[in-house]
Amino acid sequence: MRASTTRRTFLKAAAALSGGLGTSLKAAQTGASADWRHYGGTLGATRYSSLDQINRSNAGDLRVAWIHATGDSQARPATKIECTPLVVDGRMYITTAQVQVRALNAATGELLWKFDPFEGIRMRRSKGINRGVAYWQDGADRRIFMSGSGQDVMYCLDADTGKLVPGFADGGILDLKQGLDRELGESTRCFYATPGVVFEDLLIVGGGSGSEGPAPAAPGHIRAYDVRTGKRRWIFHTIPHPGEFGYDTWGKDSWKLAGGANNWGGMSVDSDSGLLFVPTGSPTYDFYGADRPGSNLFGNSLVALDVRTGERKWHFQTVHHDLWDYDLPAQPVLARRRRGDGWQDIVVQISKQAFWYIFDRQTGEPVWEIQERPVPGSEMEGEHVYSTQPFPTKPQPFARQGFDDDAFVTDISEEARESVMRRLRDLKRGGLYTPPSRTGTVYNPGTVGGTIWGGASHDPEAGVMFINTNNWPKYFTLIDAPEGVGYPYMHGGYPFLVDHEKYSAAKPPWGELLCLDLGSGEYRWRRPIGEYAELTARGITGTGTFNVGGSVATKGGLLFLGATQDEKFRAFDTDSGEILFEHKLSAGGYATPCTYEVDGKQYVVIAAGGGGRDIGTGGHRSGDEFVAFSLG
Repeated sequence: MRASTTRRTFLKAAAALSGGLGTSLKAAQTGASADWRHYGGTLGATRYSSLDQINRSNAGDLRVAWIHATGDSQARPATKIECTPLVVDGRMYITTAQVQVRALNAATGELLWKFDPFEGIRMRRSKGINRGVAYWQDGADRRIFMSGSGQDVMYCLDADTGKLVPGFADGGILDLKQGLDRELGESTRCFYATPGVVFEDLLIVGGGSGSEGPAPAAPGHIRAYDVRTGKRRWIFHTIPHPGEFGYDTWGKDSWKLAGGANNWGGMSVDSDSGLLFVPTGSPTYDFYGADRPGSNLFGNSLVALDVRTGERKWHFQTVHHDLWDYDLPAQPVLARRRRGDGWQDIVVQISKQAFWYIFDRQTGEPVWEIQERPVPGSEMEGEHVYSTQPFPTKPQPFARQGFDDDAFVTDISEEARESVMRRLRDLKRGGLYTPPSRTGTVYNPGTVGGTIWGGASHDPEAGVMFINTNNWPKYFTLIDAPEGVGYPYMHGGYPFLVDHEKYSAAKPPWGELLCLDLGSGEYRWRRPIGEYAELTARGITGTGTFNVGGSVATKGGLLFLGATQDEKFRAFDTDSGEILFEHKLSAGGYATPCTYEVDGKQYVVIAAGGGGRDIGTGGHRSGDEFVAFSLG
């Protein structure tokens, strides 16, 4: 029986209240809020704010308002902070270099409480990473949910005190290795470093091992839990079980053995239609798939699910039988594009291989044609290379693809070019989707893109998107595994292809920022971002740097972005790409910022965590600061 209009209106209002979404569901999707209540800024992951106190006319007047130093960074193993803070009712929630959860006064940076999941635990290895927390509220019941890559659990904390909520799961701790409809080995990991999605009374998580193999890995099934009790409400098998759609795209027993096909970059929700958009990762082993013949649904797919039941509505697979670790790395953006005299609601999924996959949000129909094109075969014994891959015809890729032409090789100096050409004599290279090999295969973009988890931001009023990109190729080599380990091949790591000075082997620019018009599918502007001071001193400019972390767009006509190896935080004019403000941080701002308003004053905050980026020549030091900017 169809719900009446009155009941539907009531349910939507209840969802806004219980999910802590403010007074308007549409506001929750577009960014009309003084808070920053979601990892992606909004349920639709627009990373957009309607605040405009800070704007084009005064961005140059920005000053440091406060700094919160977490005091827990370290050099070995190098820590980093990838956290985007949440801000709700004047309180900020962050995660630190050692994955503590902290609550701060959002106007002053003063510490209110902290929770350390590793308290009393001594360990030499890294405590992992976390990109932020999820928030839920029902009246006076306010909760924070956090998981990191160092432990295979989800913590539920009282948002007012930082204490574990005893009524959730097992004393406030949810074991993510349970509830997968499959037993896992004791050493198999199952974690989720990106914040889950909170909608109505559901906490929705992805996860999996995060391992590219070849060792056994957990399946990346999507699960929804009751936010109050921690009981599982539904599950979607990203590696289908017998009788489920997609089961025949794998080997017979893959559902028992295969891992991956996990969501690790985050999800987004259309609260009006009740659709959950899930981008998935590669099946494991990521670089050799003899034991997983077929296209391997729902690996490397954008899947639209009913957010309340987990029922599949539509899907699109962006890579068949992935061999390149080309998993979908970031939240889908629920955007809109000009179409004639009106607007079309779309979902935009970016990819490591620098493609835009853009679909009608409700039907899954591509906005522009996506063609299946032949790709190269493999020389590896037993491999089942899929003969075609989907190529979007528009927009044009946002970064260079393939490395088969000498014109792609760096030209910053004769020495740099010659060092790369010597290295290429021993490597196999070609266009996009050239498979891994024993001799080593160059692939561009590499495993960090293109782009990575920072994703894209969207101005829904202008109908444009912004994305920061990389042009840093990698090479990958399959090597024989020792006898008796259960798999035939290992790999030789994830090295970047660089010149003799550790700069990208590719012709600059190496890091760029682009603005895409979603109506026409054409770029309005693009510019290099970041610089290497030592190259600038030699007269080599416009290279850009390696960059990681995302951007935030605002109604004030500004785009805020850290990300670059020169450790600067910048504000760009969204109309032109002109730099209107920049500030040297104490360490690299390798995270996505947030913006919010408290007591009538707008702030912008970036985590200066640095570390963990042993590429290029700058931005390697670890930091521990959250830096807030305002207009004095």
